[in-house]
Amino acid sequence: MTTTTPATDAARALRALEDSSPTVRLQAALAVGTRPDPCFVGKLVERCAVEPEFFVRDMLTWALVRHPVNLTLPELLREVRSERAQARSQALHTLSKIGDRRAWPEITPALLSDADDEVARSAWRAAVVLVPEGEQLSLATVLVTQLGRGERPTRLSLSQALVALGEAIVPALDTATTHPDPRVRTHALATTALLREPEAGFECAIEEAKRVAALTGAPGADDENRADR
Repeated sequence: MTTTTPATDAARALRALEDSSPTVRLQAALAVGTRPDPCFVGKLVERCAVEPEFFVRDMLTWALVRHPVNLTLPELLREVRSERAQARSQALHTLSKIGDRRAWPEITPALLSDADDEVARSAWRAAVVLVPEGEQLSLATVLVTQLGRGERPTRLSLSQALVALGEAIVPALDTATTHPDPRVRTHALATTALLREPEAGFECAIEEAKRVAALTGAPGADDENRADR
Protein backbone atom coordinates (compact mmCIF):
# COMPACT_ATOMS: atom_id res chain seq x y z
CA MET A 1 0.00 0.00 0.00
CA THR A 2 1.30 3.43 -0.95
CA THR A 3 1.32 5.85 1.93
CA THR A 4 1.46 9.60 1.68
CA THR A 5 2.81 12.20 4.05
CA PRO A 6 2.06 15.92 4.31
CA ALA A 7 5.34 16.56 2.49
CA THR A 8 4.46 14.32 -0.45
CA ASP A 9 0.95 15.79 -0.62
CA ALA A 10 2.43 19.29 -0.72
CA ALA A 11 4.90 18.31 -3.44
CA ARG A 12 2.06 16.80 -5.49
CA ALA A 13 -0.04 19.95 -5.13
CA LEU A 14 2.85 22.17 -6.17
CA ARG A 15 3.40 20.09 -9.30
CA ALA A 16 -0.31 20.19 -10.10
CA LEU A 17 -0.26 24.01 -10.12
CA GLU A 18 1.77 23.69 -13.34
CA ASP A 19 -0.32 20.95 -14.96
CA SER A 20 -1.35 21.45 -18.59
CA SER A 21 -5.04 21.11 -17.63
CA PRO A 22 -6.72 24.26 -16.28
CA THR A 23 -9.11 22.04 -14.30
CA VAL A 24 -6.24 20.29 -12.55
CA ARG A 25 -4.58 23.63 -11.79
CA LEU A 26 -7.86 24.95 -10.39
CA GLN A 27 -8.28 21.92 -8.15
CA ALA A 28 -4.68 22.24 -7.01
CA ALA A 29 -5.14 25.89 -6.05
CA LEU A 30 -8.31 24.95 -4.16
CA ALA A 31 -6.46 22.19 -2.31
CA VAL A 32 -3.58 24.52 -1.44
CA GLY A 33 -5.96 27.14 -0.08
CA THR A 34 -7.91 24.55 1.87
CA ARG A 35 -4.75 23.38 3.64
CA PRO A 36 -2.47 26.43 3.87
CA ASP A 37 1.23 25.81 4.32
CA PRO A 38 4.14 28.28 4.19
CA CYS A 39 5.80 26.18 1.50
CA PHE A 40 3.00 27.09 -0.92
CA VAL A 41 3.29 30.89 -0.81
CA GLY A 42 6.22 31.36 -3.18
CA LYS A 43 4.78 29.02 -5.81
CA LEU A 44 1.32 30.61 -5.60
CA VAL A 45 2.76 34.08 -6.18
CA GLU A 46 4.98 32.78 -8.98
CA ARG A 47 2.05 31.07 -10.65
CA CYS A 48 -0.10 34.21 -10.50
CA ALA A 49 2.38 35.93 -12.79
CA VAL A 50 2.02 33.38 -15.59
CA GLU A 51 -1.36 31.65 -15.16
CA PRO A 52 -3.34 32.22 -18.40
CA GLU A 53 -6.84 31.36 -17.10
CA PHE A 54 -8.78 34.02 -15.20
CA PHE A 55 -10.73 31.56 -13.05
CA VAL A 56 -7.53 29.80 -11.99
CA ARG A 57 -5.87 33.12 -11.14
CA ASP A 58 -8.87 33.96 -9.00
CA MET A 59 -8.45 30.70 -7.09
CA LEU A 60 -4.73 31.39 -6.69
CA THR A 61 -5.61 34.72 -5.10
CA TRP A 62 -8.10 32.99 -2.80
CA ALA A 63 -5.41 30.50 -1.78
CA LEU A 64 -2.96 33.32 -1.01
CA VAL A 65 -5.55 35.14 1.09
CA ARG A 66 -5.90 31.97 3.16
CA HIS A 67 -2.22 32.14 4.16
CA PRO A 68 -0.79 34.34 6.94
CA VAL A 69 -0.33 37.95 5.86
CA ASN A 70 3.18 38.10 7.27
CA LEU A 71 4.15 35.46 4.68
CA THR A 72 2.23 36.72 1.66
CA LEU A 73 2.71 40.48 2.02
CA PRO A 74 6.49 40.64 1.37
CA GLU A 75 6.15 38.37 -1.68
CA LEU A 76 3.30 40.41 -3.14
CA LEU A 77 5.06 43.73 -2.54
CA ARG A 78 8.02 42.45 -4.54
CA GLU A 79 5.66 41.45 -7.35
CA VAL A 80 4.16 44.92 -7.73
CA ARG A 81 7.63 46.02 -8.86
CA SER A 82 7.92 43.21 -11.42
CA GLU A 83 8.61 43.93 -15.08
CA ARG A 84 5.84 41.47 -16.00
CA ALA A 85 2.48 43.26 -16.26
CA GLN A 86 0.42 40.25 -15.17
CA ALA A 87 2.59 39.86 -12.07
CA ARG A 88 1.93 43.47 -11.09
CA SER A 89 -1.76 43.28 -11.85
CA GLN A 90 -2.40 40.03 -9.98
CA ALA A 91 -0.32 41.09 -6.98
CA LEU A 92 -2.30 44.32 -6.73
CA HIS A 93 -5.55 42.39 -7.04
CA THR A 94 -4.48 40.07 -4.23
CA LEU A 95 -3.40 42.98 -2.04
CA SER A 96 -6.85 44.51 -2.49
CA LYS A 97 -8.38 41.26 -1.21
CA ILE A 98 -6.04 41.04 1.76
CA GLY A 99 -6.66 44.69 2.65
CA ASP A 100 -3.57 45.19 4.80
CA ARG A 101 -2.74 48.91 4.75
CA ARG A 102 0.97 48.26 5.21
CA ALA A 103 0.91 47.82 1.42
CA TRP A 104 -0.23 51.41 0.86
CA PRO A 105 3.26 52.94 0.34
CA GLU A 106 3.70 50.64 -2.67
CA ILE A 107 0.63 52.06 -4.44
CA THR A 108 2.66 54.71 -6.21
CA PRO A 109 1.58 57.28 -8.82
CA ALA A 110 3.57 55.22 -11.32
CA LEU A 111 1.37 52.18 -10.65
CA LEU A 112 -1.81 54.27 -10.70
CA SER A 113 -0.84 55.50 -14.17
CA ASP A 114 0.75 52.25 -15.40
CA ALA A 115 0.81 51.98 -19.20
CA ASP A 116 -0.92 48.60 -18.99
CA ASP A 117 -4.67 49.10 -18.49
CA GLU A 118 -5.10 45.92 -16.42
CA VAL A 119 -2.31 46.94 -14.06
CA ALA A 120 -3.75 50.43 -13.71
CA ARG A 121 -7.25 49.08 -13.05
CA SER A 122 -5.92 46.72 -10.38
CA ALA A 123 -3.97 49.58 -8.83
CA TRP A 124 -7.09 51.79 -8.71
CA ARG A 125 -9.09 49.07 -6.98
CA ALA A 126 -6.30 48.34 -4.51
CA ALA A 127 -5.78 52.03 -3.79
CA VAL A 128 -9.34 52.69 -2.68
CA VAL A 129 -9.19 49.69 -0.33
CA LEU A 130 -5.79 50.54 1.16
CA VAL A 131 -5.85 54.35 1.29
CA PRO A 132 -5.41 55.59 4.89
CA GLU A 133 -7.97 57.89 6.43
CA GLY A 134 -7.25 61.48 5.43
CA GLU A 135 -5.43 60.54 2.20
CA GLN A 136 -8.53 60.26 0.00
CA LEU A 137 -8.20 63.72 -1.54
CA SER A 138 -4.55 63.13 -2.44
CA LEU A 139 -5.50 59.82 -4.04
CA ALA A 140 -8.39 61.43 -5.93
CA THR A 141 -6.02 64.08 -7.28
CA VAL A 142 -3.84 61.36 -8.80
CA LEU A 143 -6.76 59.30 -10.10
CA VAL A 144 -8.38 62.19 -11.96
CA THR A 145 -5.24 62.46 -14.10
CA GLN A 146 -6.40 59.18 -15.67
CA LEU A 147 -9.86 60.43 -16.67
CA GLY A 148 -10.67 59.80 -20.33
CA ARG A 149 -8.21 56.93 -20.52
CA GLY A 150 -8.89 53.78 -22.52
CA GLU A 151 -12.09 52.07 -23.55
CA ARG A 152 -15.32 51.97 -21.55
CA PRO A 153 -14.33 49.08 -19.23
CA THR A 154 -11.23 51.03 -18.17
CA ARG A 155 -13.18 54.25 -17.71
CA LEU A 156 -15.85 52.42 -15.73
CA SER A 157 -13.19 50.98 -13.39
CA LEU A 158 -11.78 54.44 -12.79
CA SER A 159 -15.21 55.94 -12.13
CA GLN A 160 -16.00 53.15 -9.67
CA ALA A 161 -12.72 53.72 -7.86
CA LEU A 162 -13.32 57.46 -7.63
CA VAL A 163 -16.91 57.05 -6.45
CA ALA A 164 -15.69 54.67 -3.73
CA LEU A 165 -13.72 57.59 -2.27
CA GLY A 166 -16.93 59.55 -1.71
CA GLU A 167 -17.21 63.32 -1.46
CA ALA A 168 -13.42 63.69 -1.32
CA ILE A 169 -13.36 63.46 -5.12
CA VAL A 170 -15.60 66.48 -5.75
CA PRO A 171 -12.93 69.24 -5.90
CA ALA A 172 -10.73 67.21 -8.25
CA LEU A 173 -13.69 66.29 -10.47
CA ASP A 174 -14.88 69.89 -10.63
CA THR A 175 -11.50 70.93 -11.98
CA ALA A 176 -11.53 68.10 -14.54
CA THR A 177 -14.89 69.25 -15.97
CA THR A 178 -13.08 72.23 -17.53
CA HIS A 179 -10.29 70.14 -19.06
CA PRO A 180 -9.57 70.91 -22.75
CA ASP A 181 -9.91 67.21 -23.72
CA PRO A 182 -13.61 66.36 -24.32
CA ARG A 183 -13.08 62.76 -23.22
CA VAL A 184 -11.73 63.93 -19.88
CA ARG A 185 -14.58 66.41 -19.40
CA THR A 186 -17.26 63.87 -20.24
CA HIS A 187 -15.67 61.22 -18.01
CA ALA A 188 -15.52 63.73 -15.13
CA LEU A 189 -19.18 64.68 -15.61
CA ALA A 190 -20.21 61.02 -15.80
CA THR A 191 -18.30 60.19 -12.62
CA THR A 192 -19.96 63.11 -10.85
CA ALA A 193 -23.35 61.77 -11.96
CA LEU A 194 -22.46 58.32 -10.65
CA LEU A 195 -21.44 59.82 -7.32
CA ARG A 196 -24.84 61.50 -7.03
CA GLU A 197 -26.89 58.57 -8.36
CA PRO A 198 -24.90 55.30 -8.19
CA GLU A 199 -27.92 53.25 -9.26
CA ALA A 200 -28.15 55.10 -12.59
CA GLY A 201 -25.34 53.04 -14.15
CA PHE A 202 -22.27 54.10 -16.11
CA GLU A 203 -23.83 54.08 -19.57
CA CYS A 204 -26.64 56.40 -18.46
CA ALA A 205 -24.10 58.62 -16.71
CA ILE A 206 -22.02 58.90 -19.88
CA GLU A 207 -25.03 59.81 -22.01
CA GLU A 208 -26.17 62.37 -19.45
CA ALA A 209 -22.66 63.83 -19.35
CA LYS A 210 -22.72 64.25 -23.13
CA ARG A 211 -26.07 66.03 -22.93
CA VAL A 212 -24.76 68.35 -20.21
CA ALA A 213 -21.69 69.14 -22.29
CA ALA A 214 -23.85 69.89 -25.32
CA LEU A 215 -26.31 72.09 -23.39
CA THR A 216 -23.53 74.11 -21.81
CA GLY A 217 -21.87 74.60 -25.16
CA ALA A 218 -18.69 72.87 -24.10
CA PRO A 219 -16.33 72.71 -27.09
CA GLY A 220 -15.57 69.24 -28.35
CA ALA A 221 -18.76 67.53 -27.14
CA ASP A 222 -19.32 66.24 -30.67
CA ASP A 223 -15.74 64.97 -30.72
CA GLU A 224 -16.50 62.84 -27.66
CA ASN A 225 -19.60 61.41 -29.35
CA ARG A 226 -17.59 60.51 -32.44
CA ALA A 227 -14.79 58.98 -30.34
CA ASP A 228 -17.23 56.54 -28.70
CA ARG A 229 -18.78 55.31 -31.94
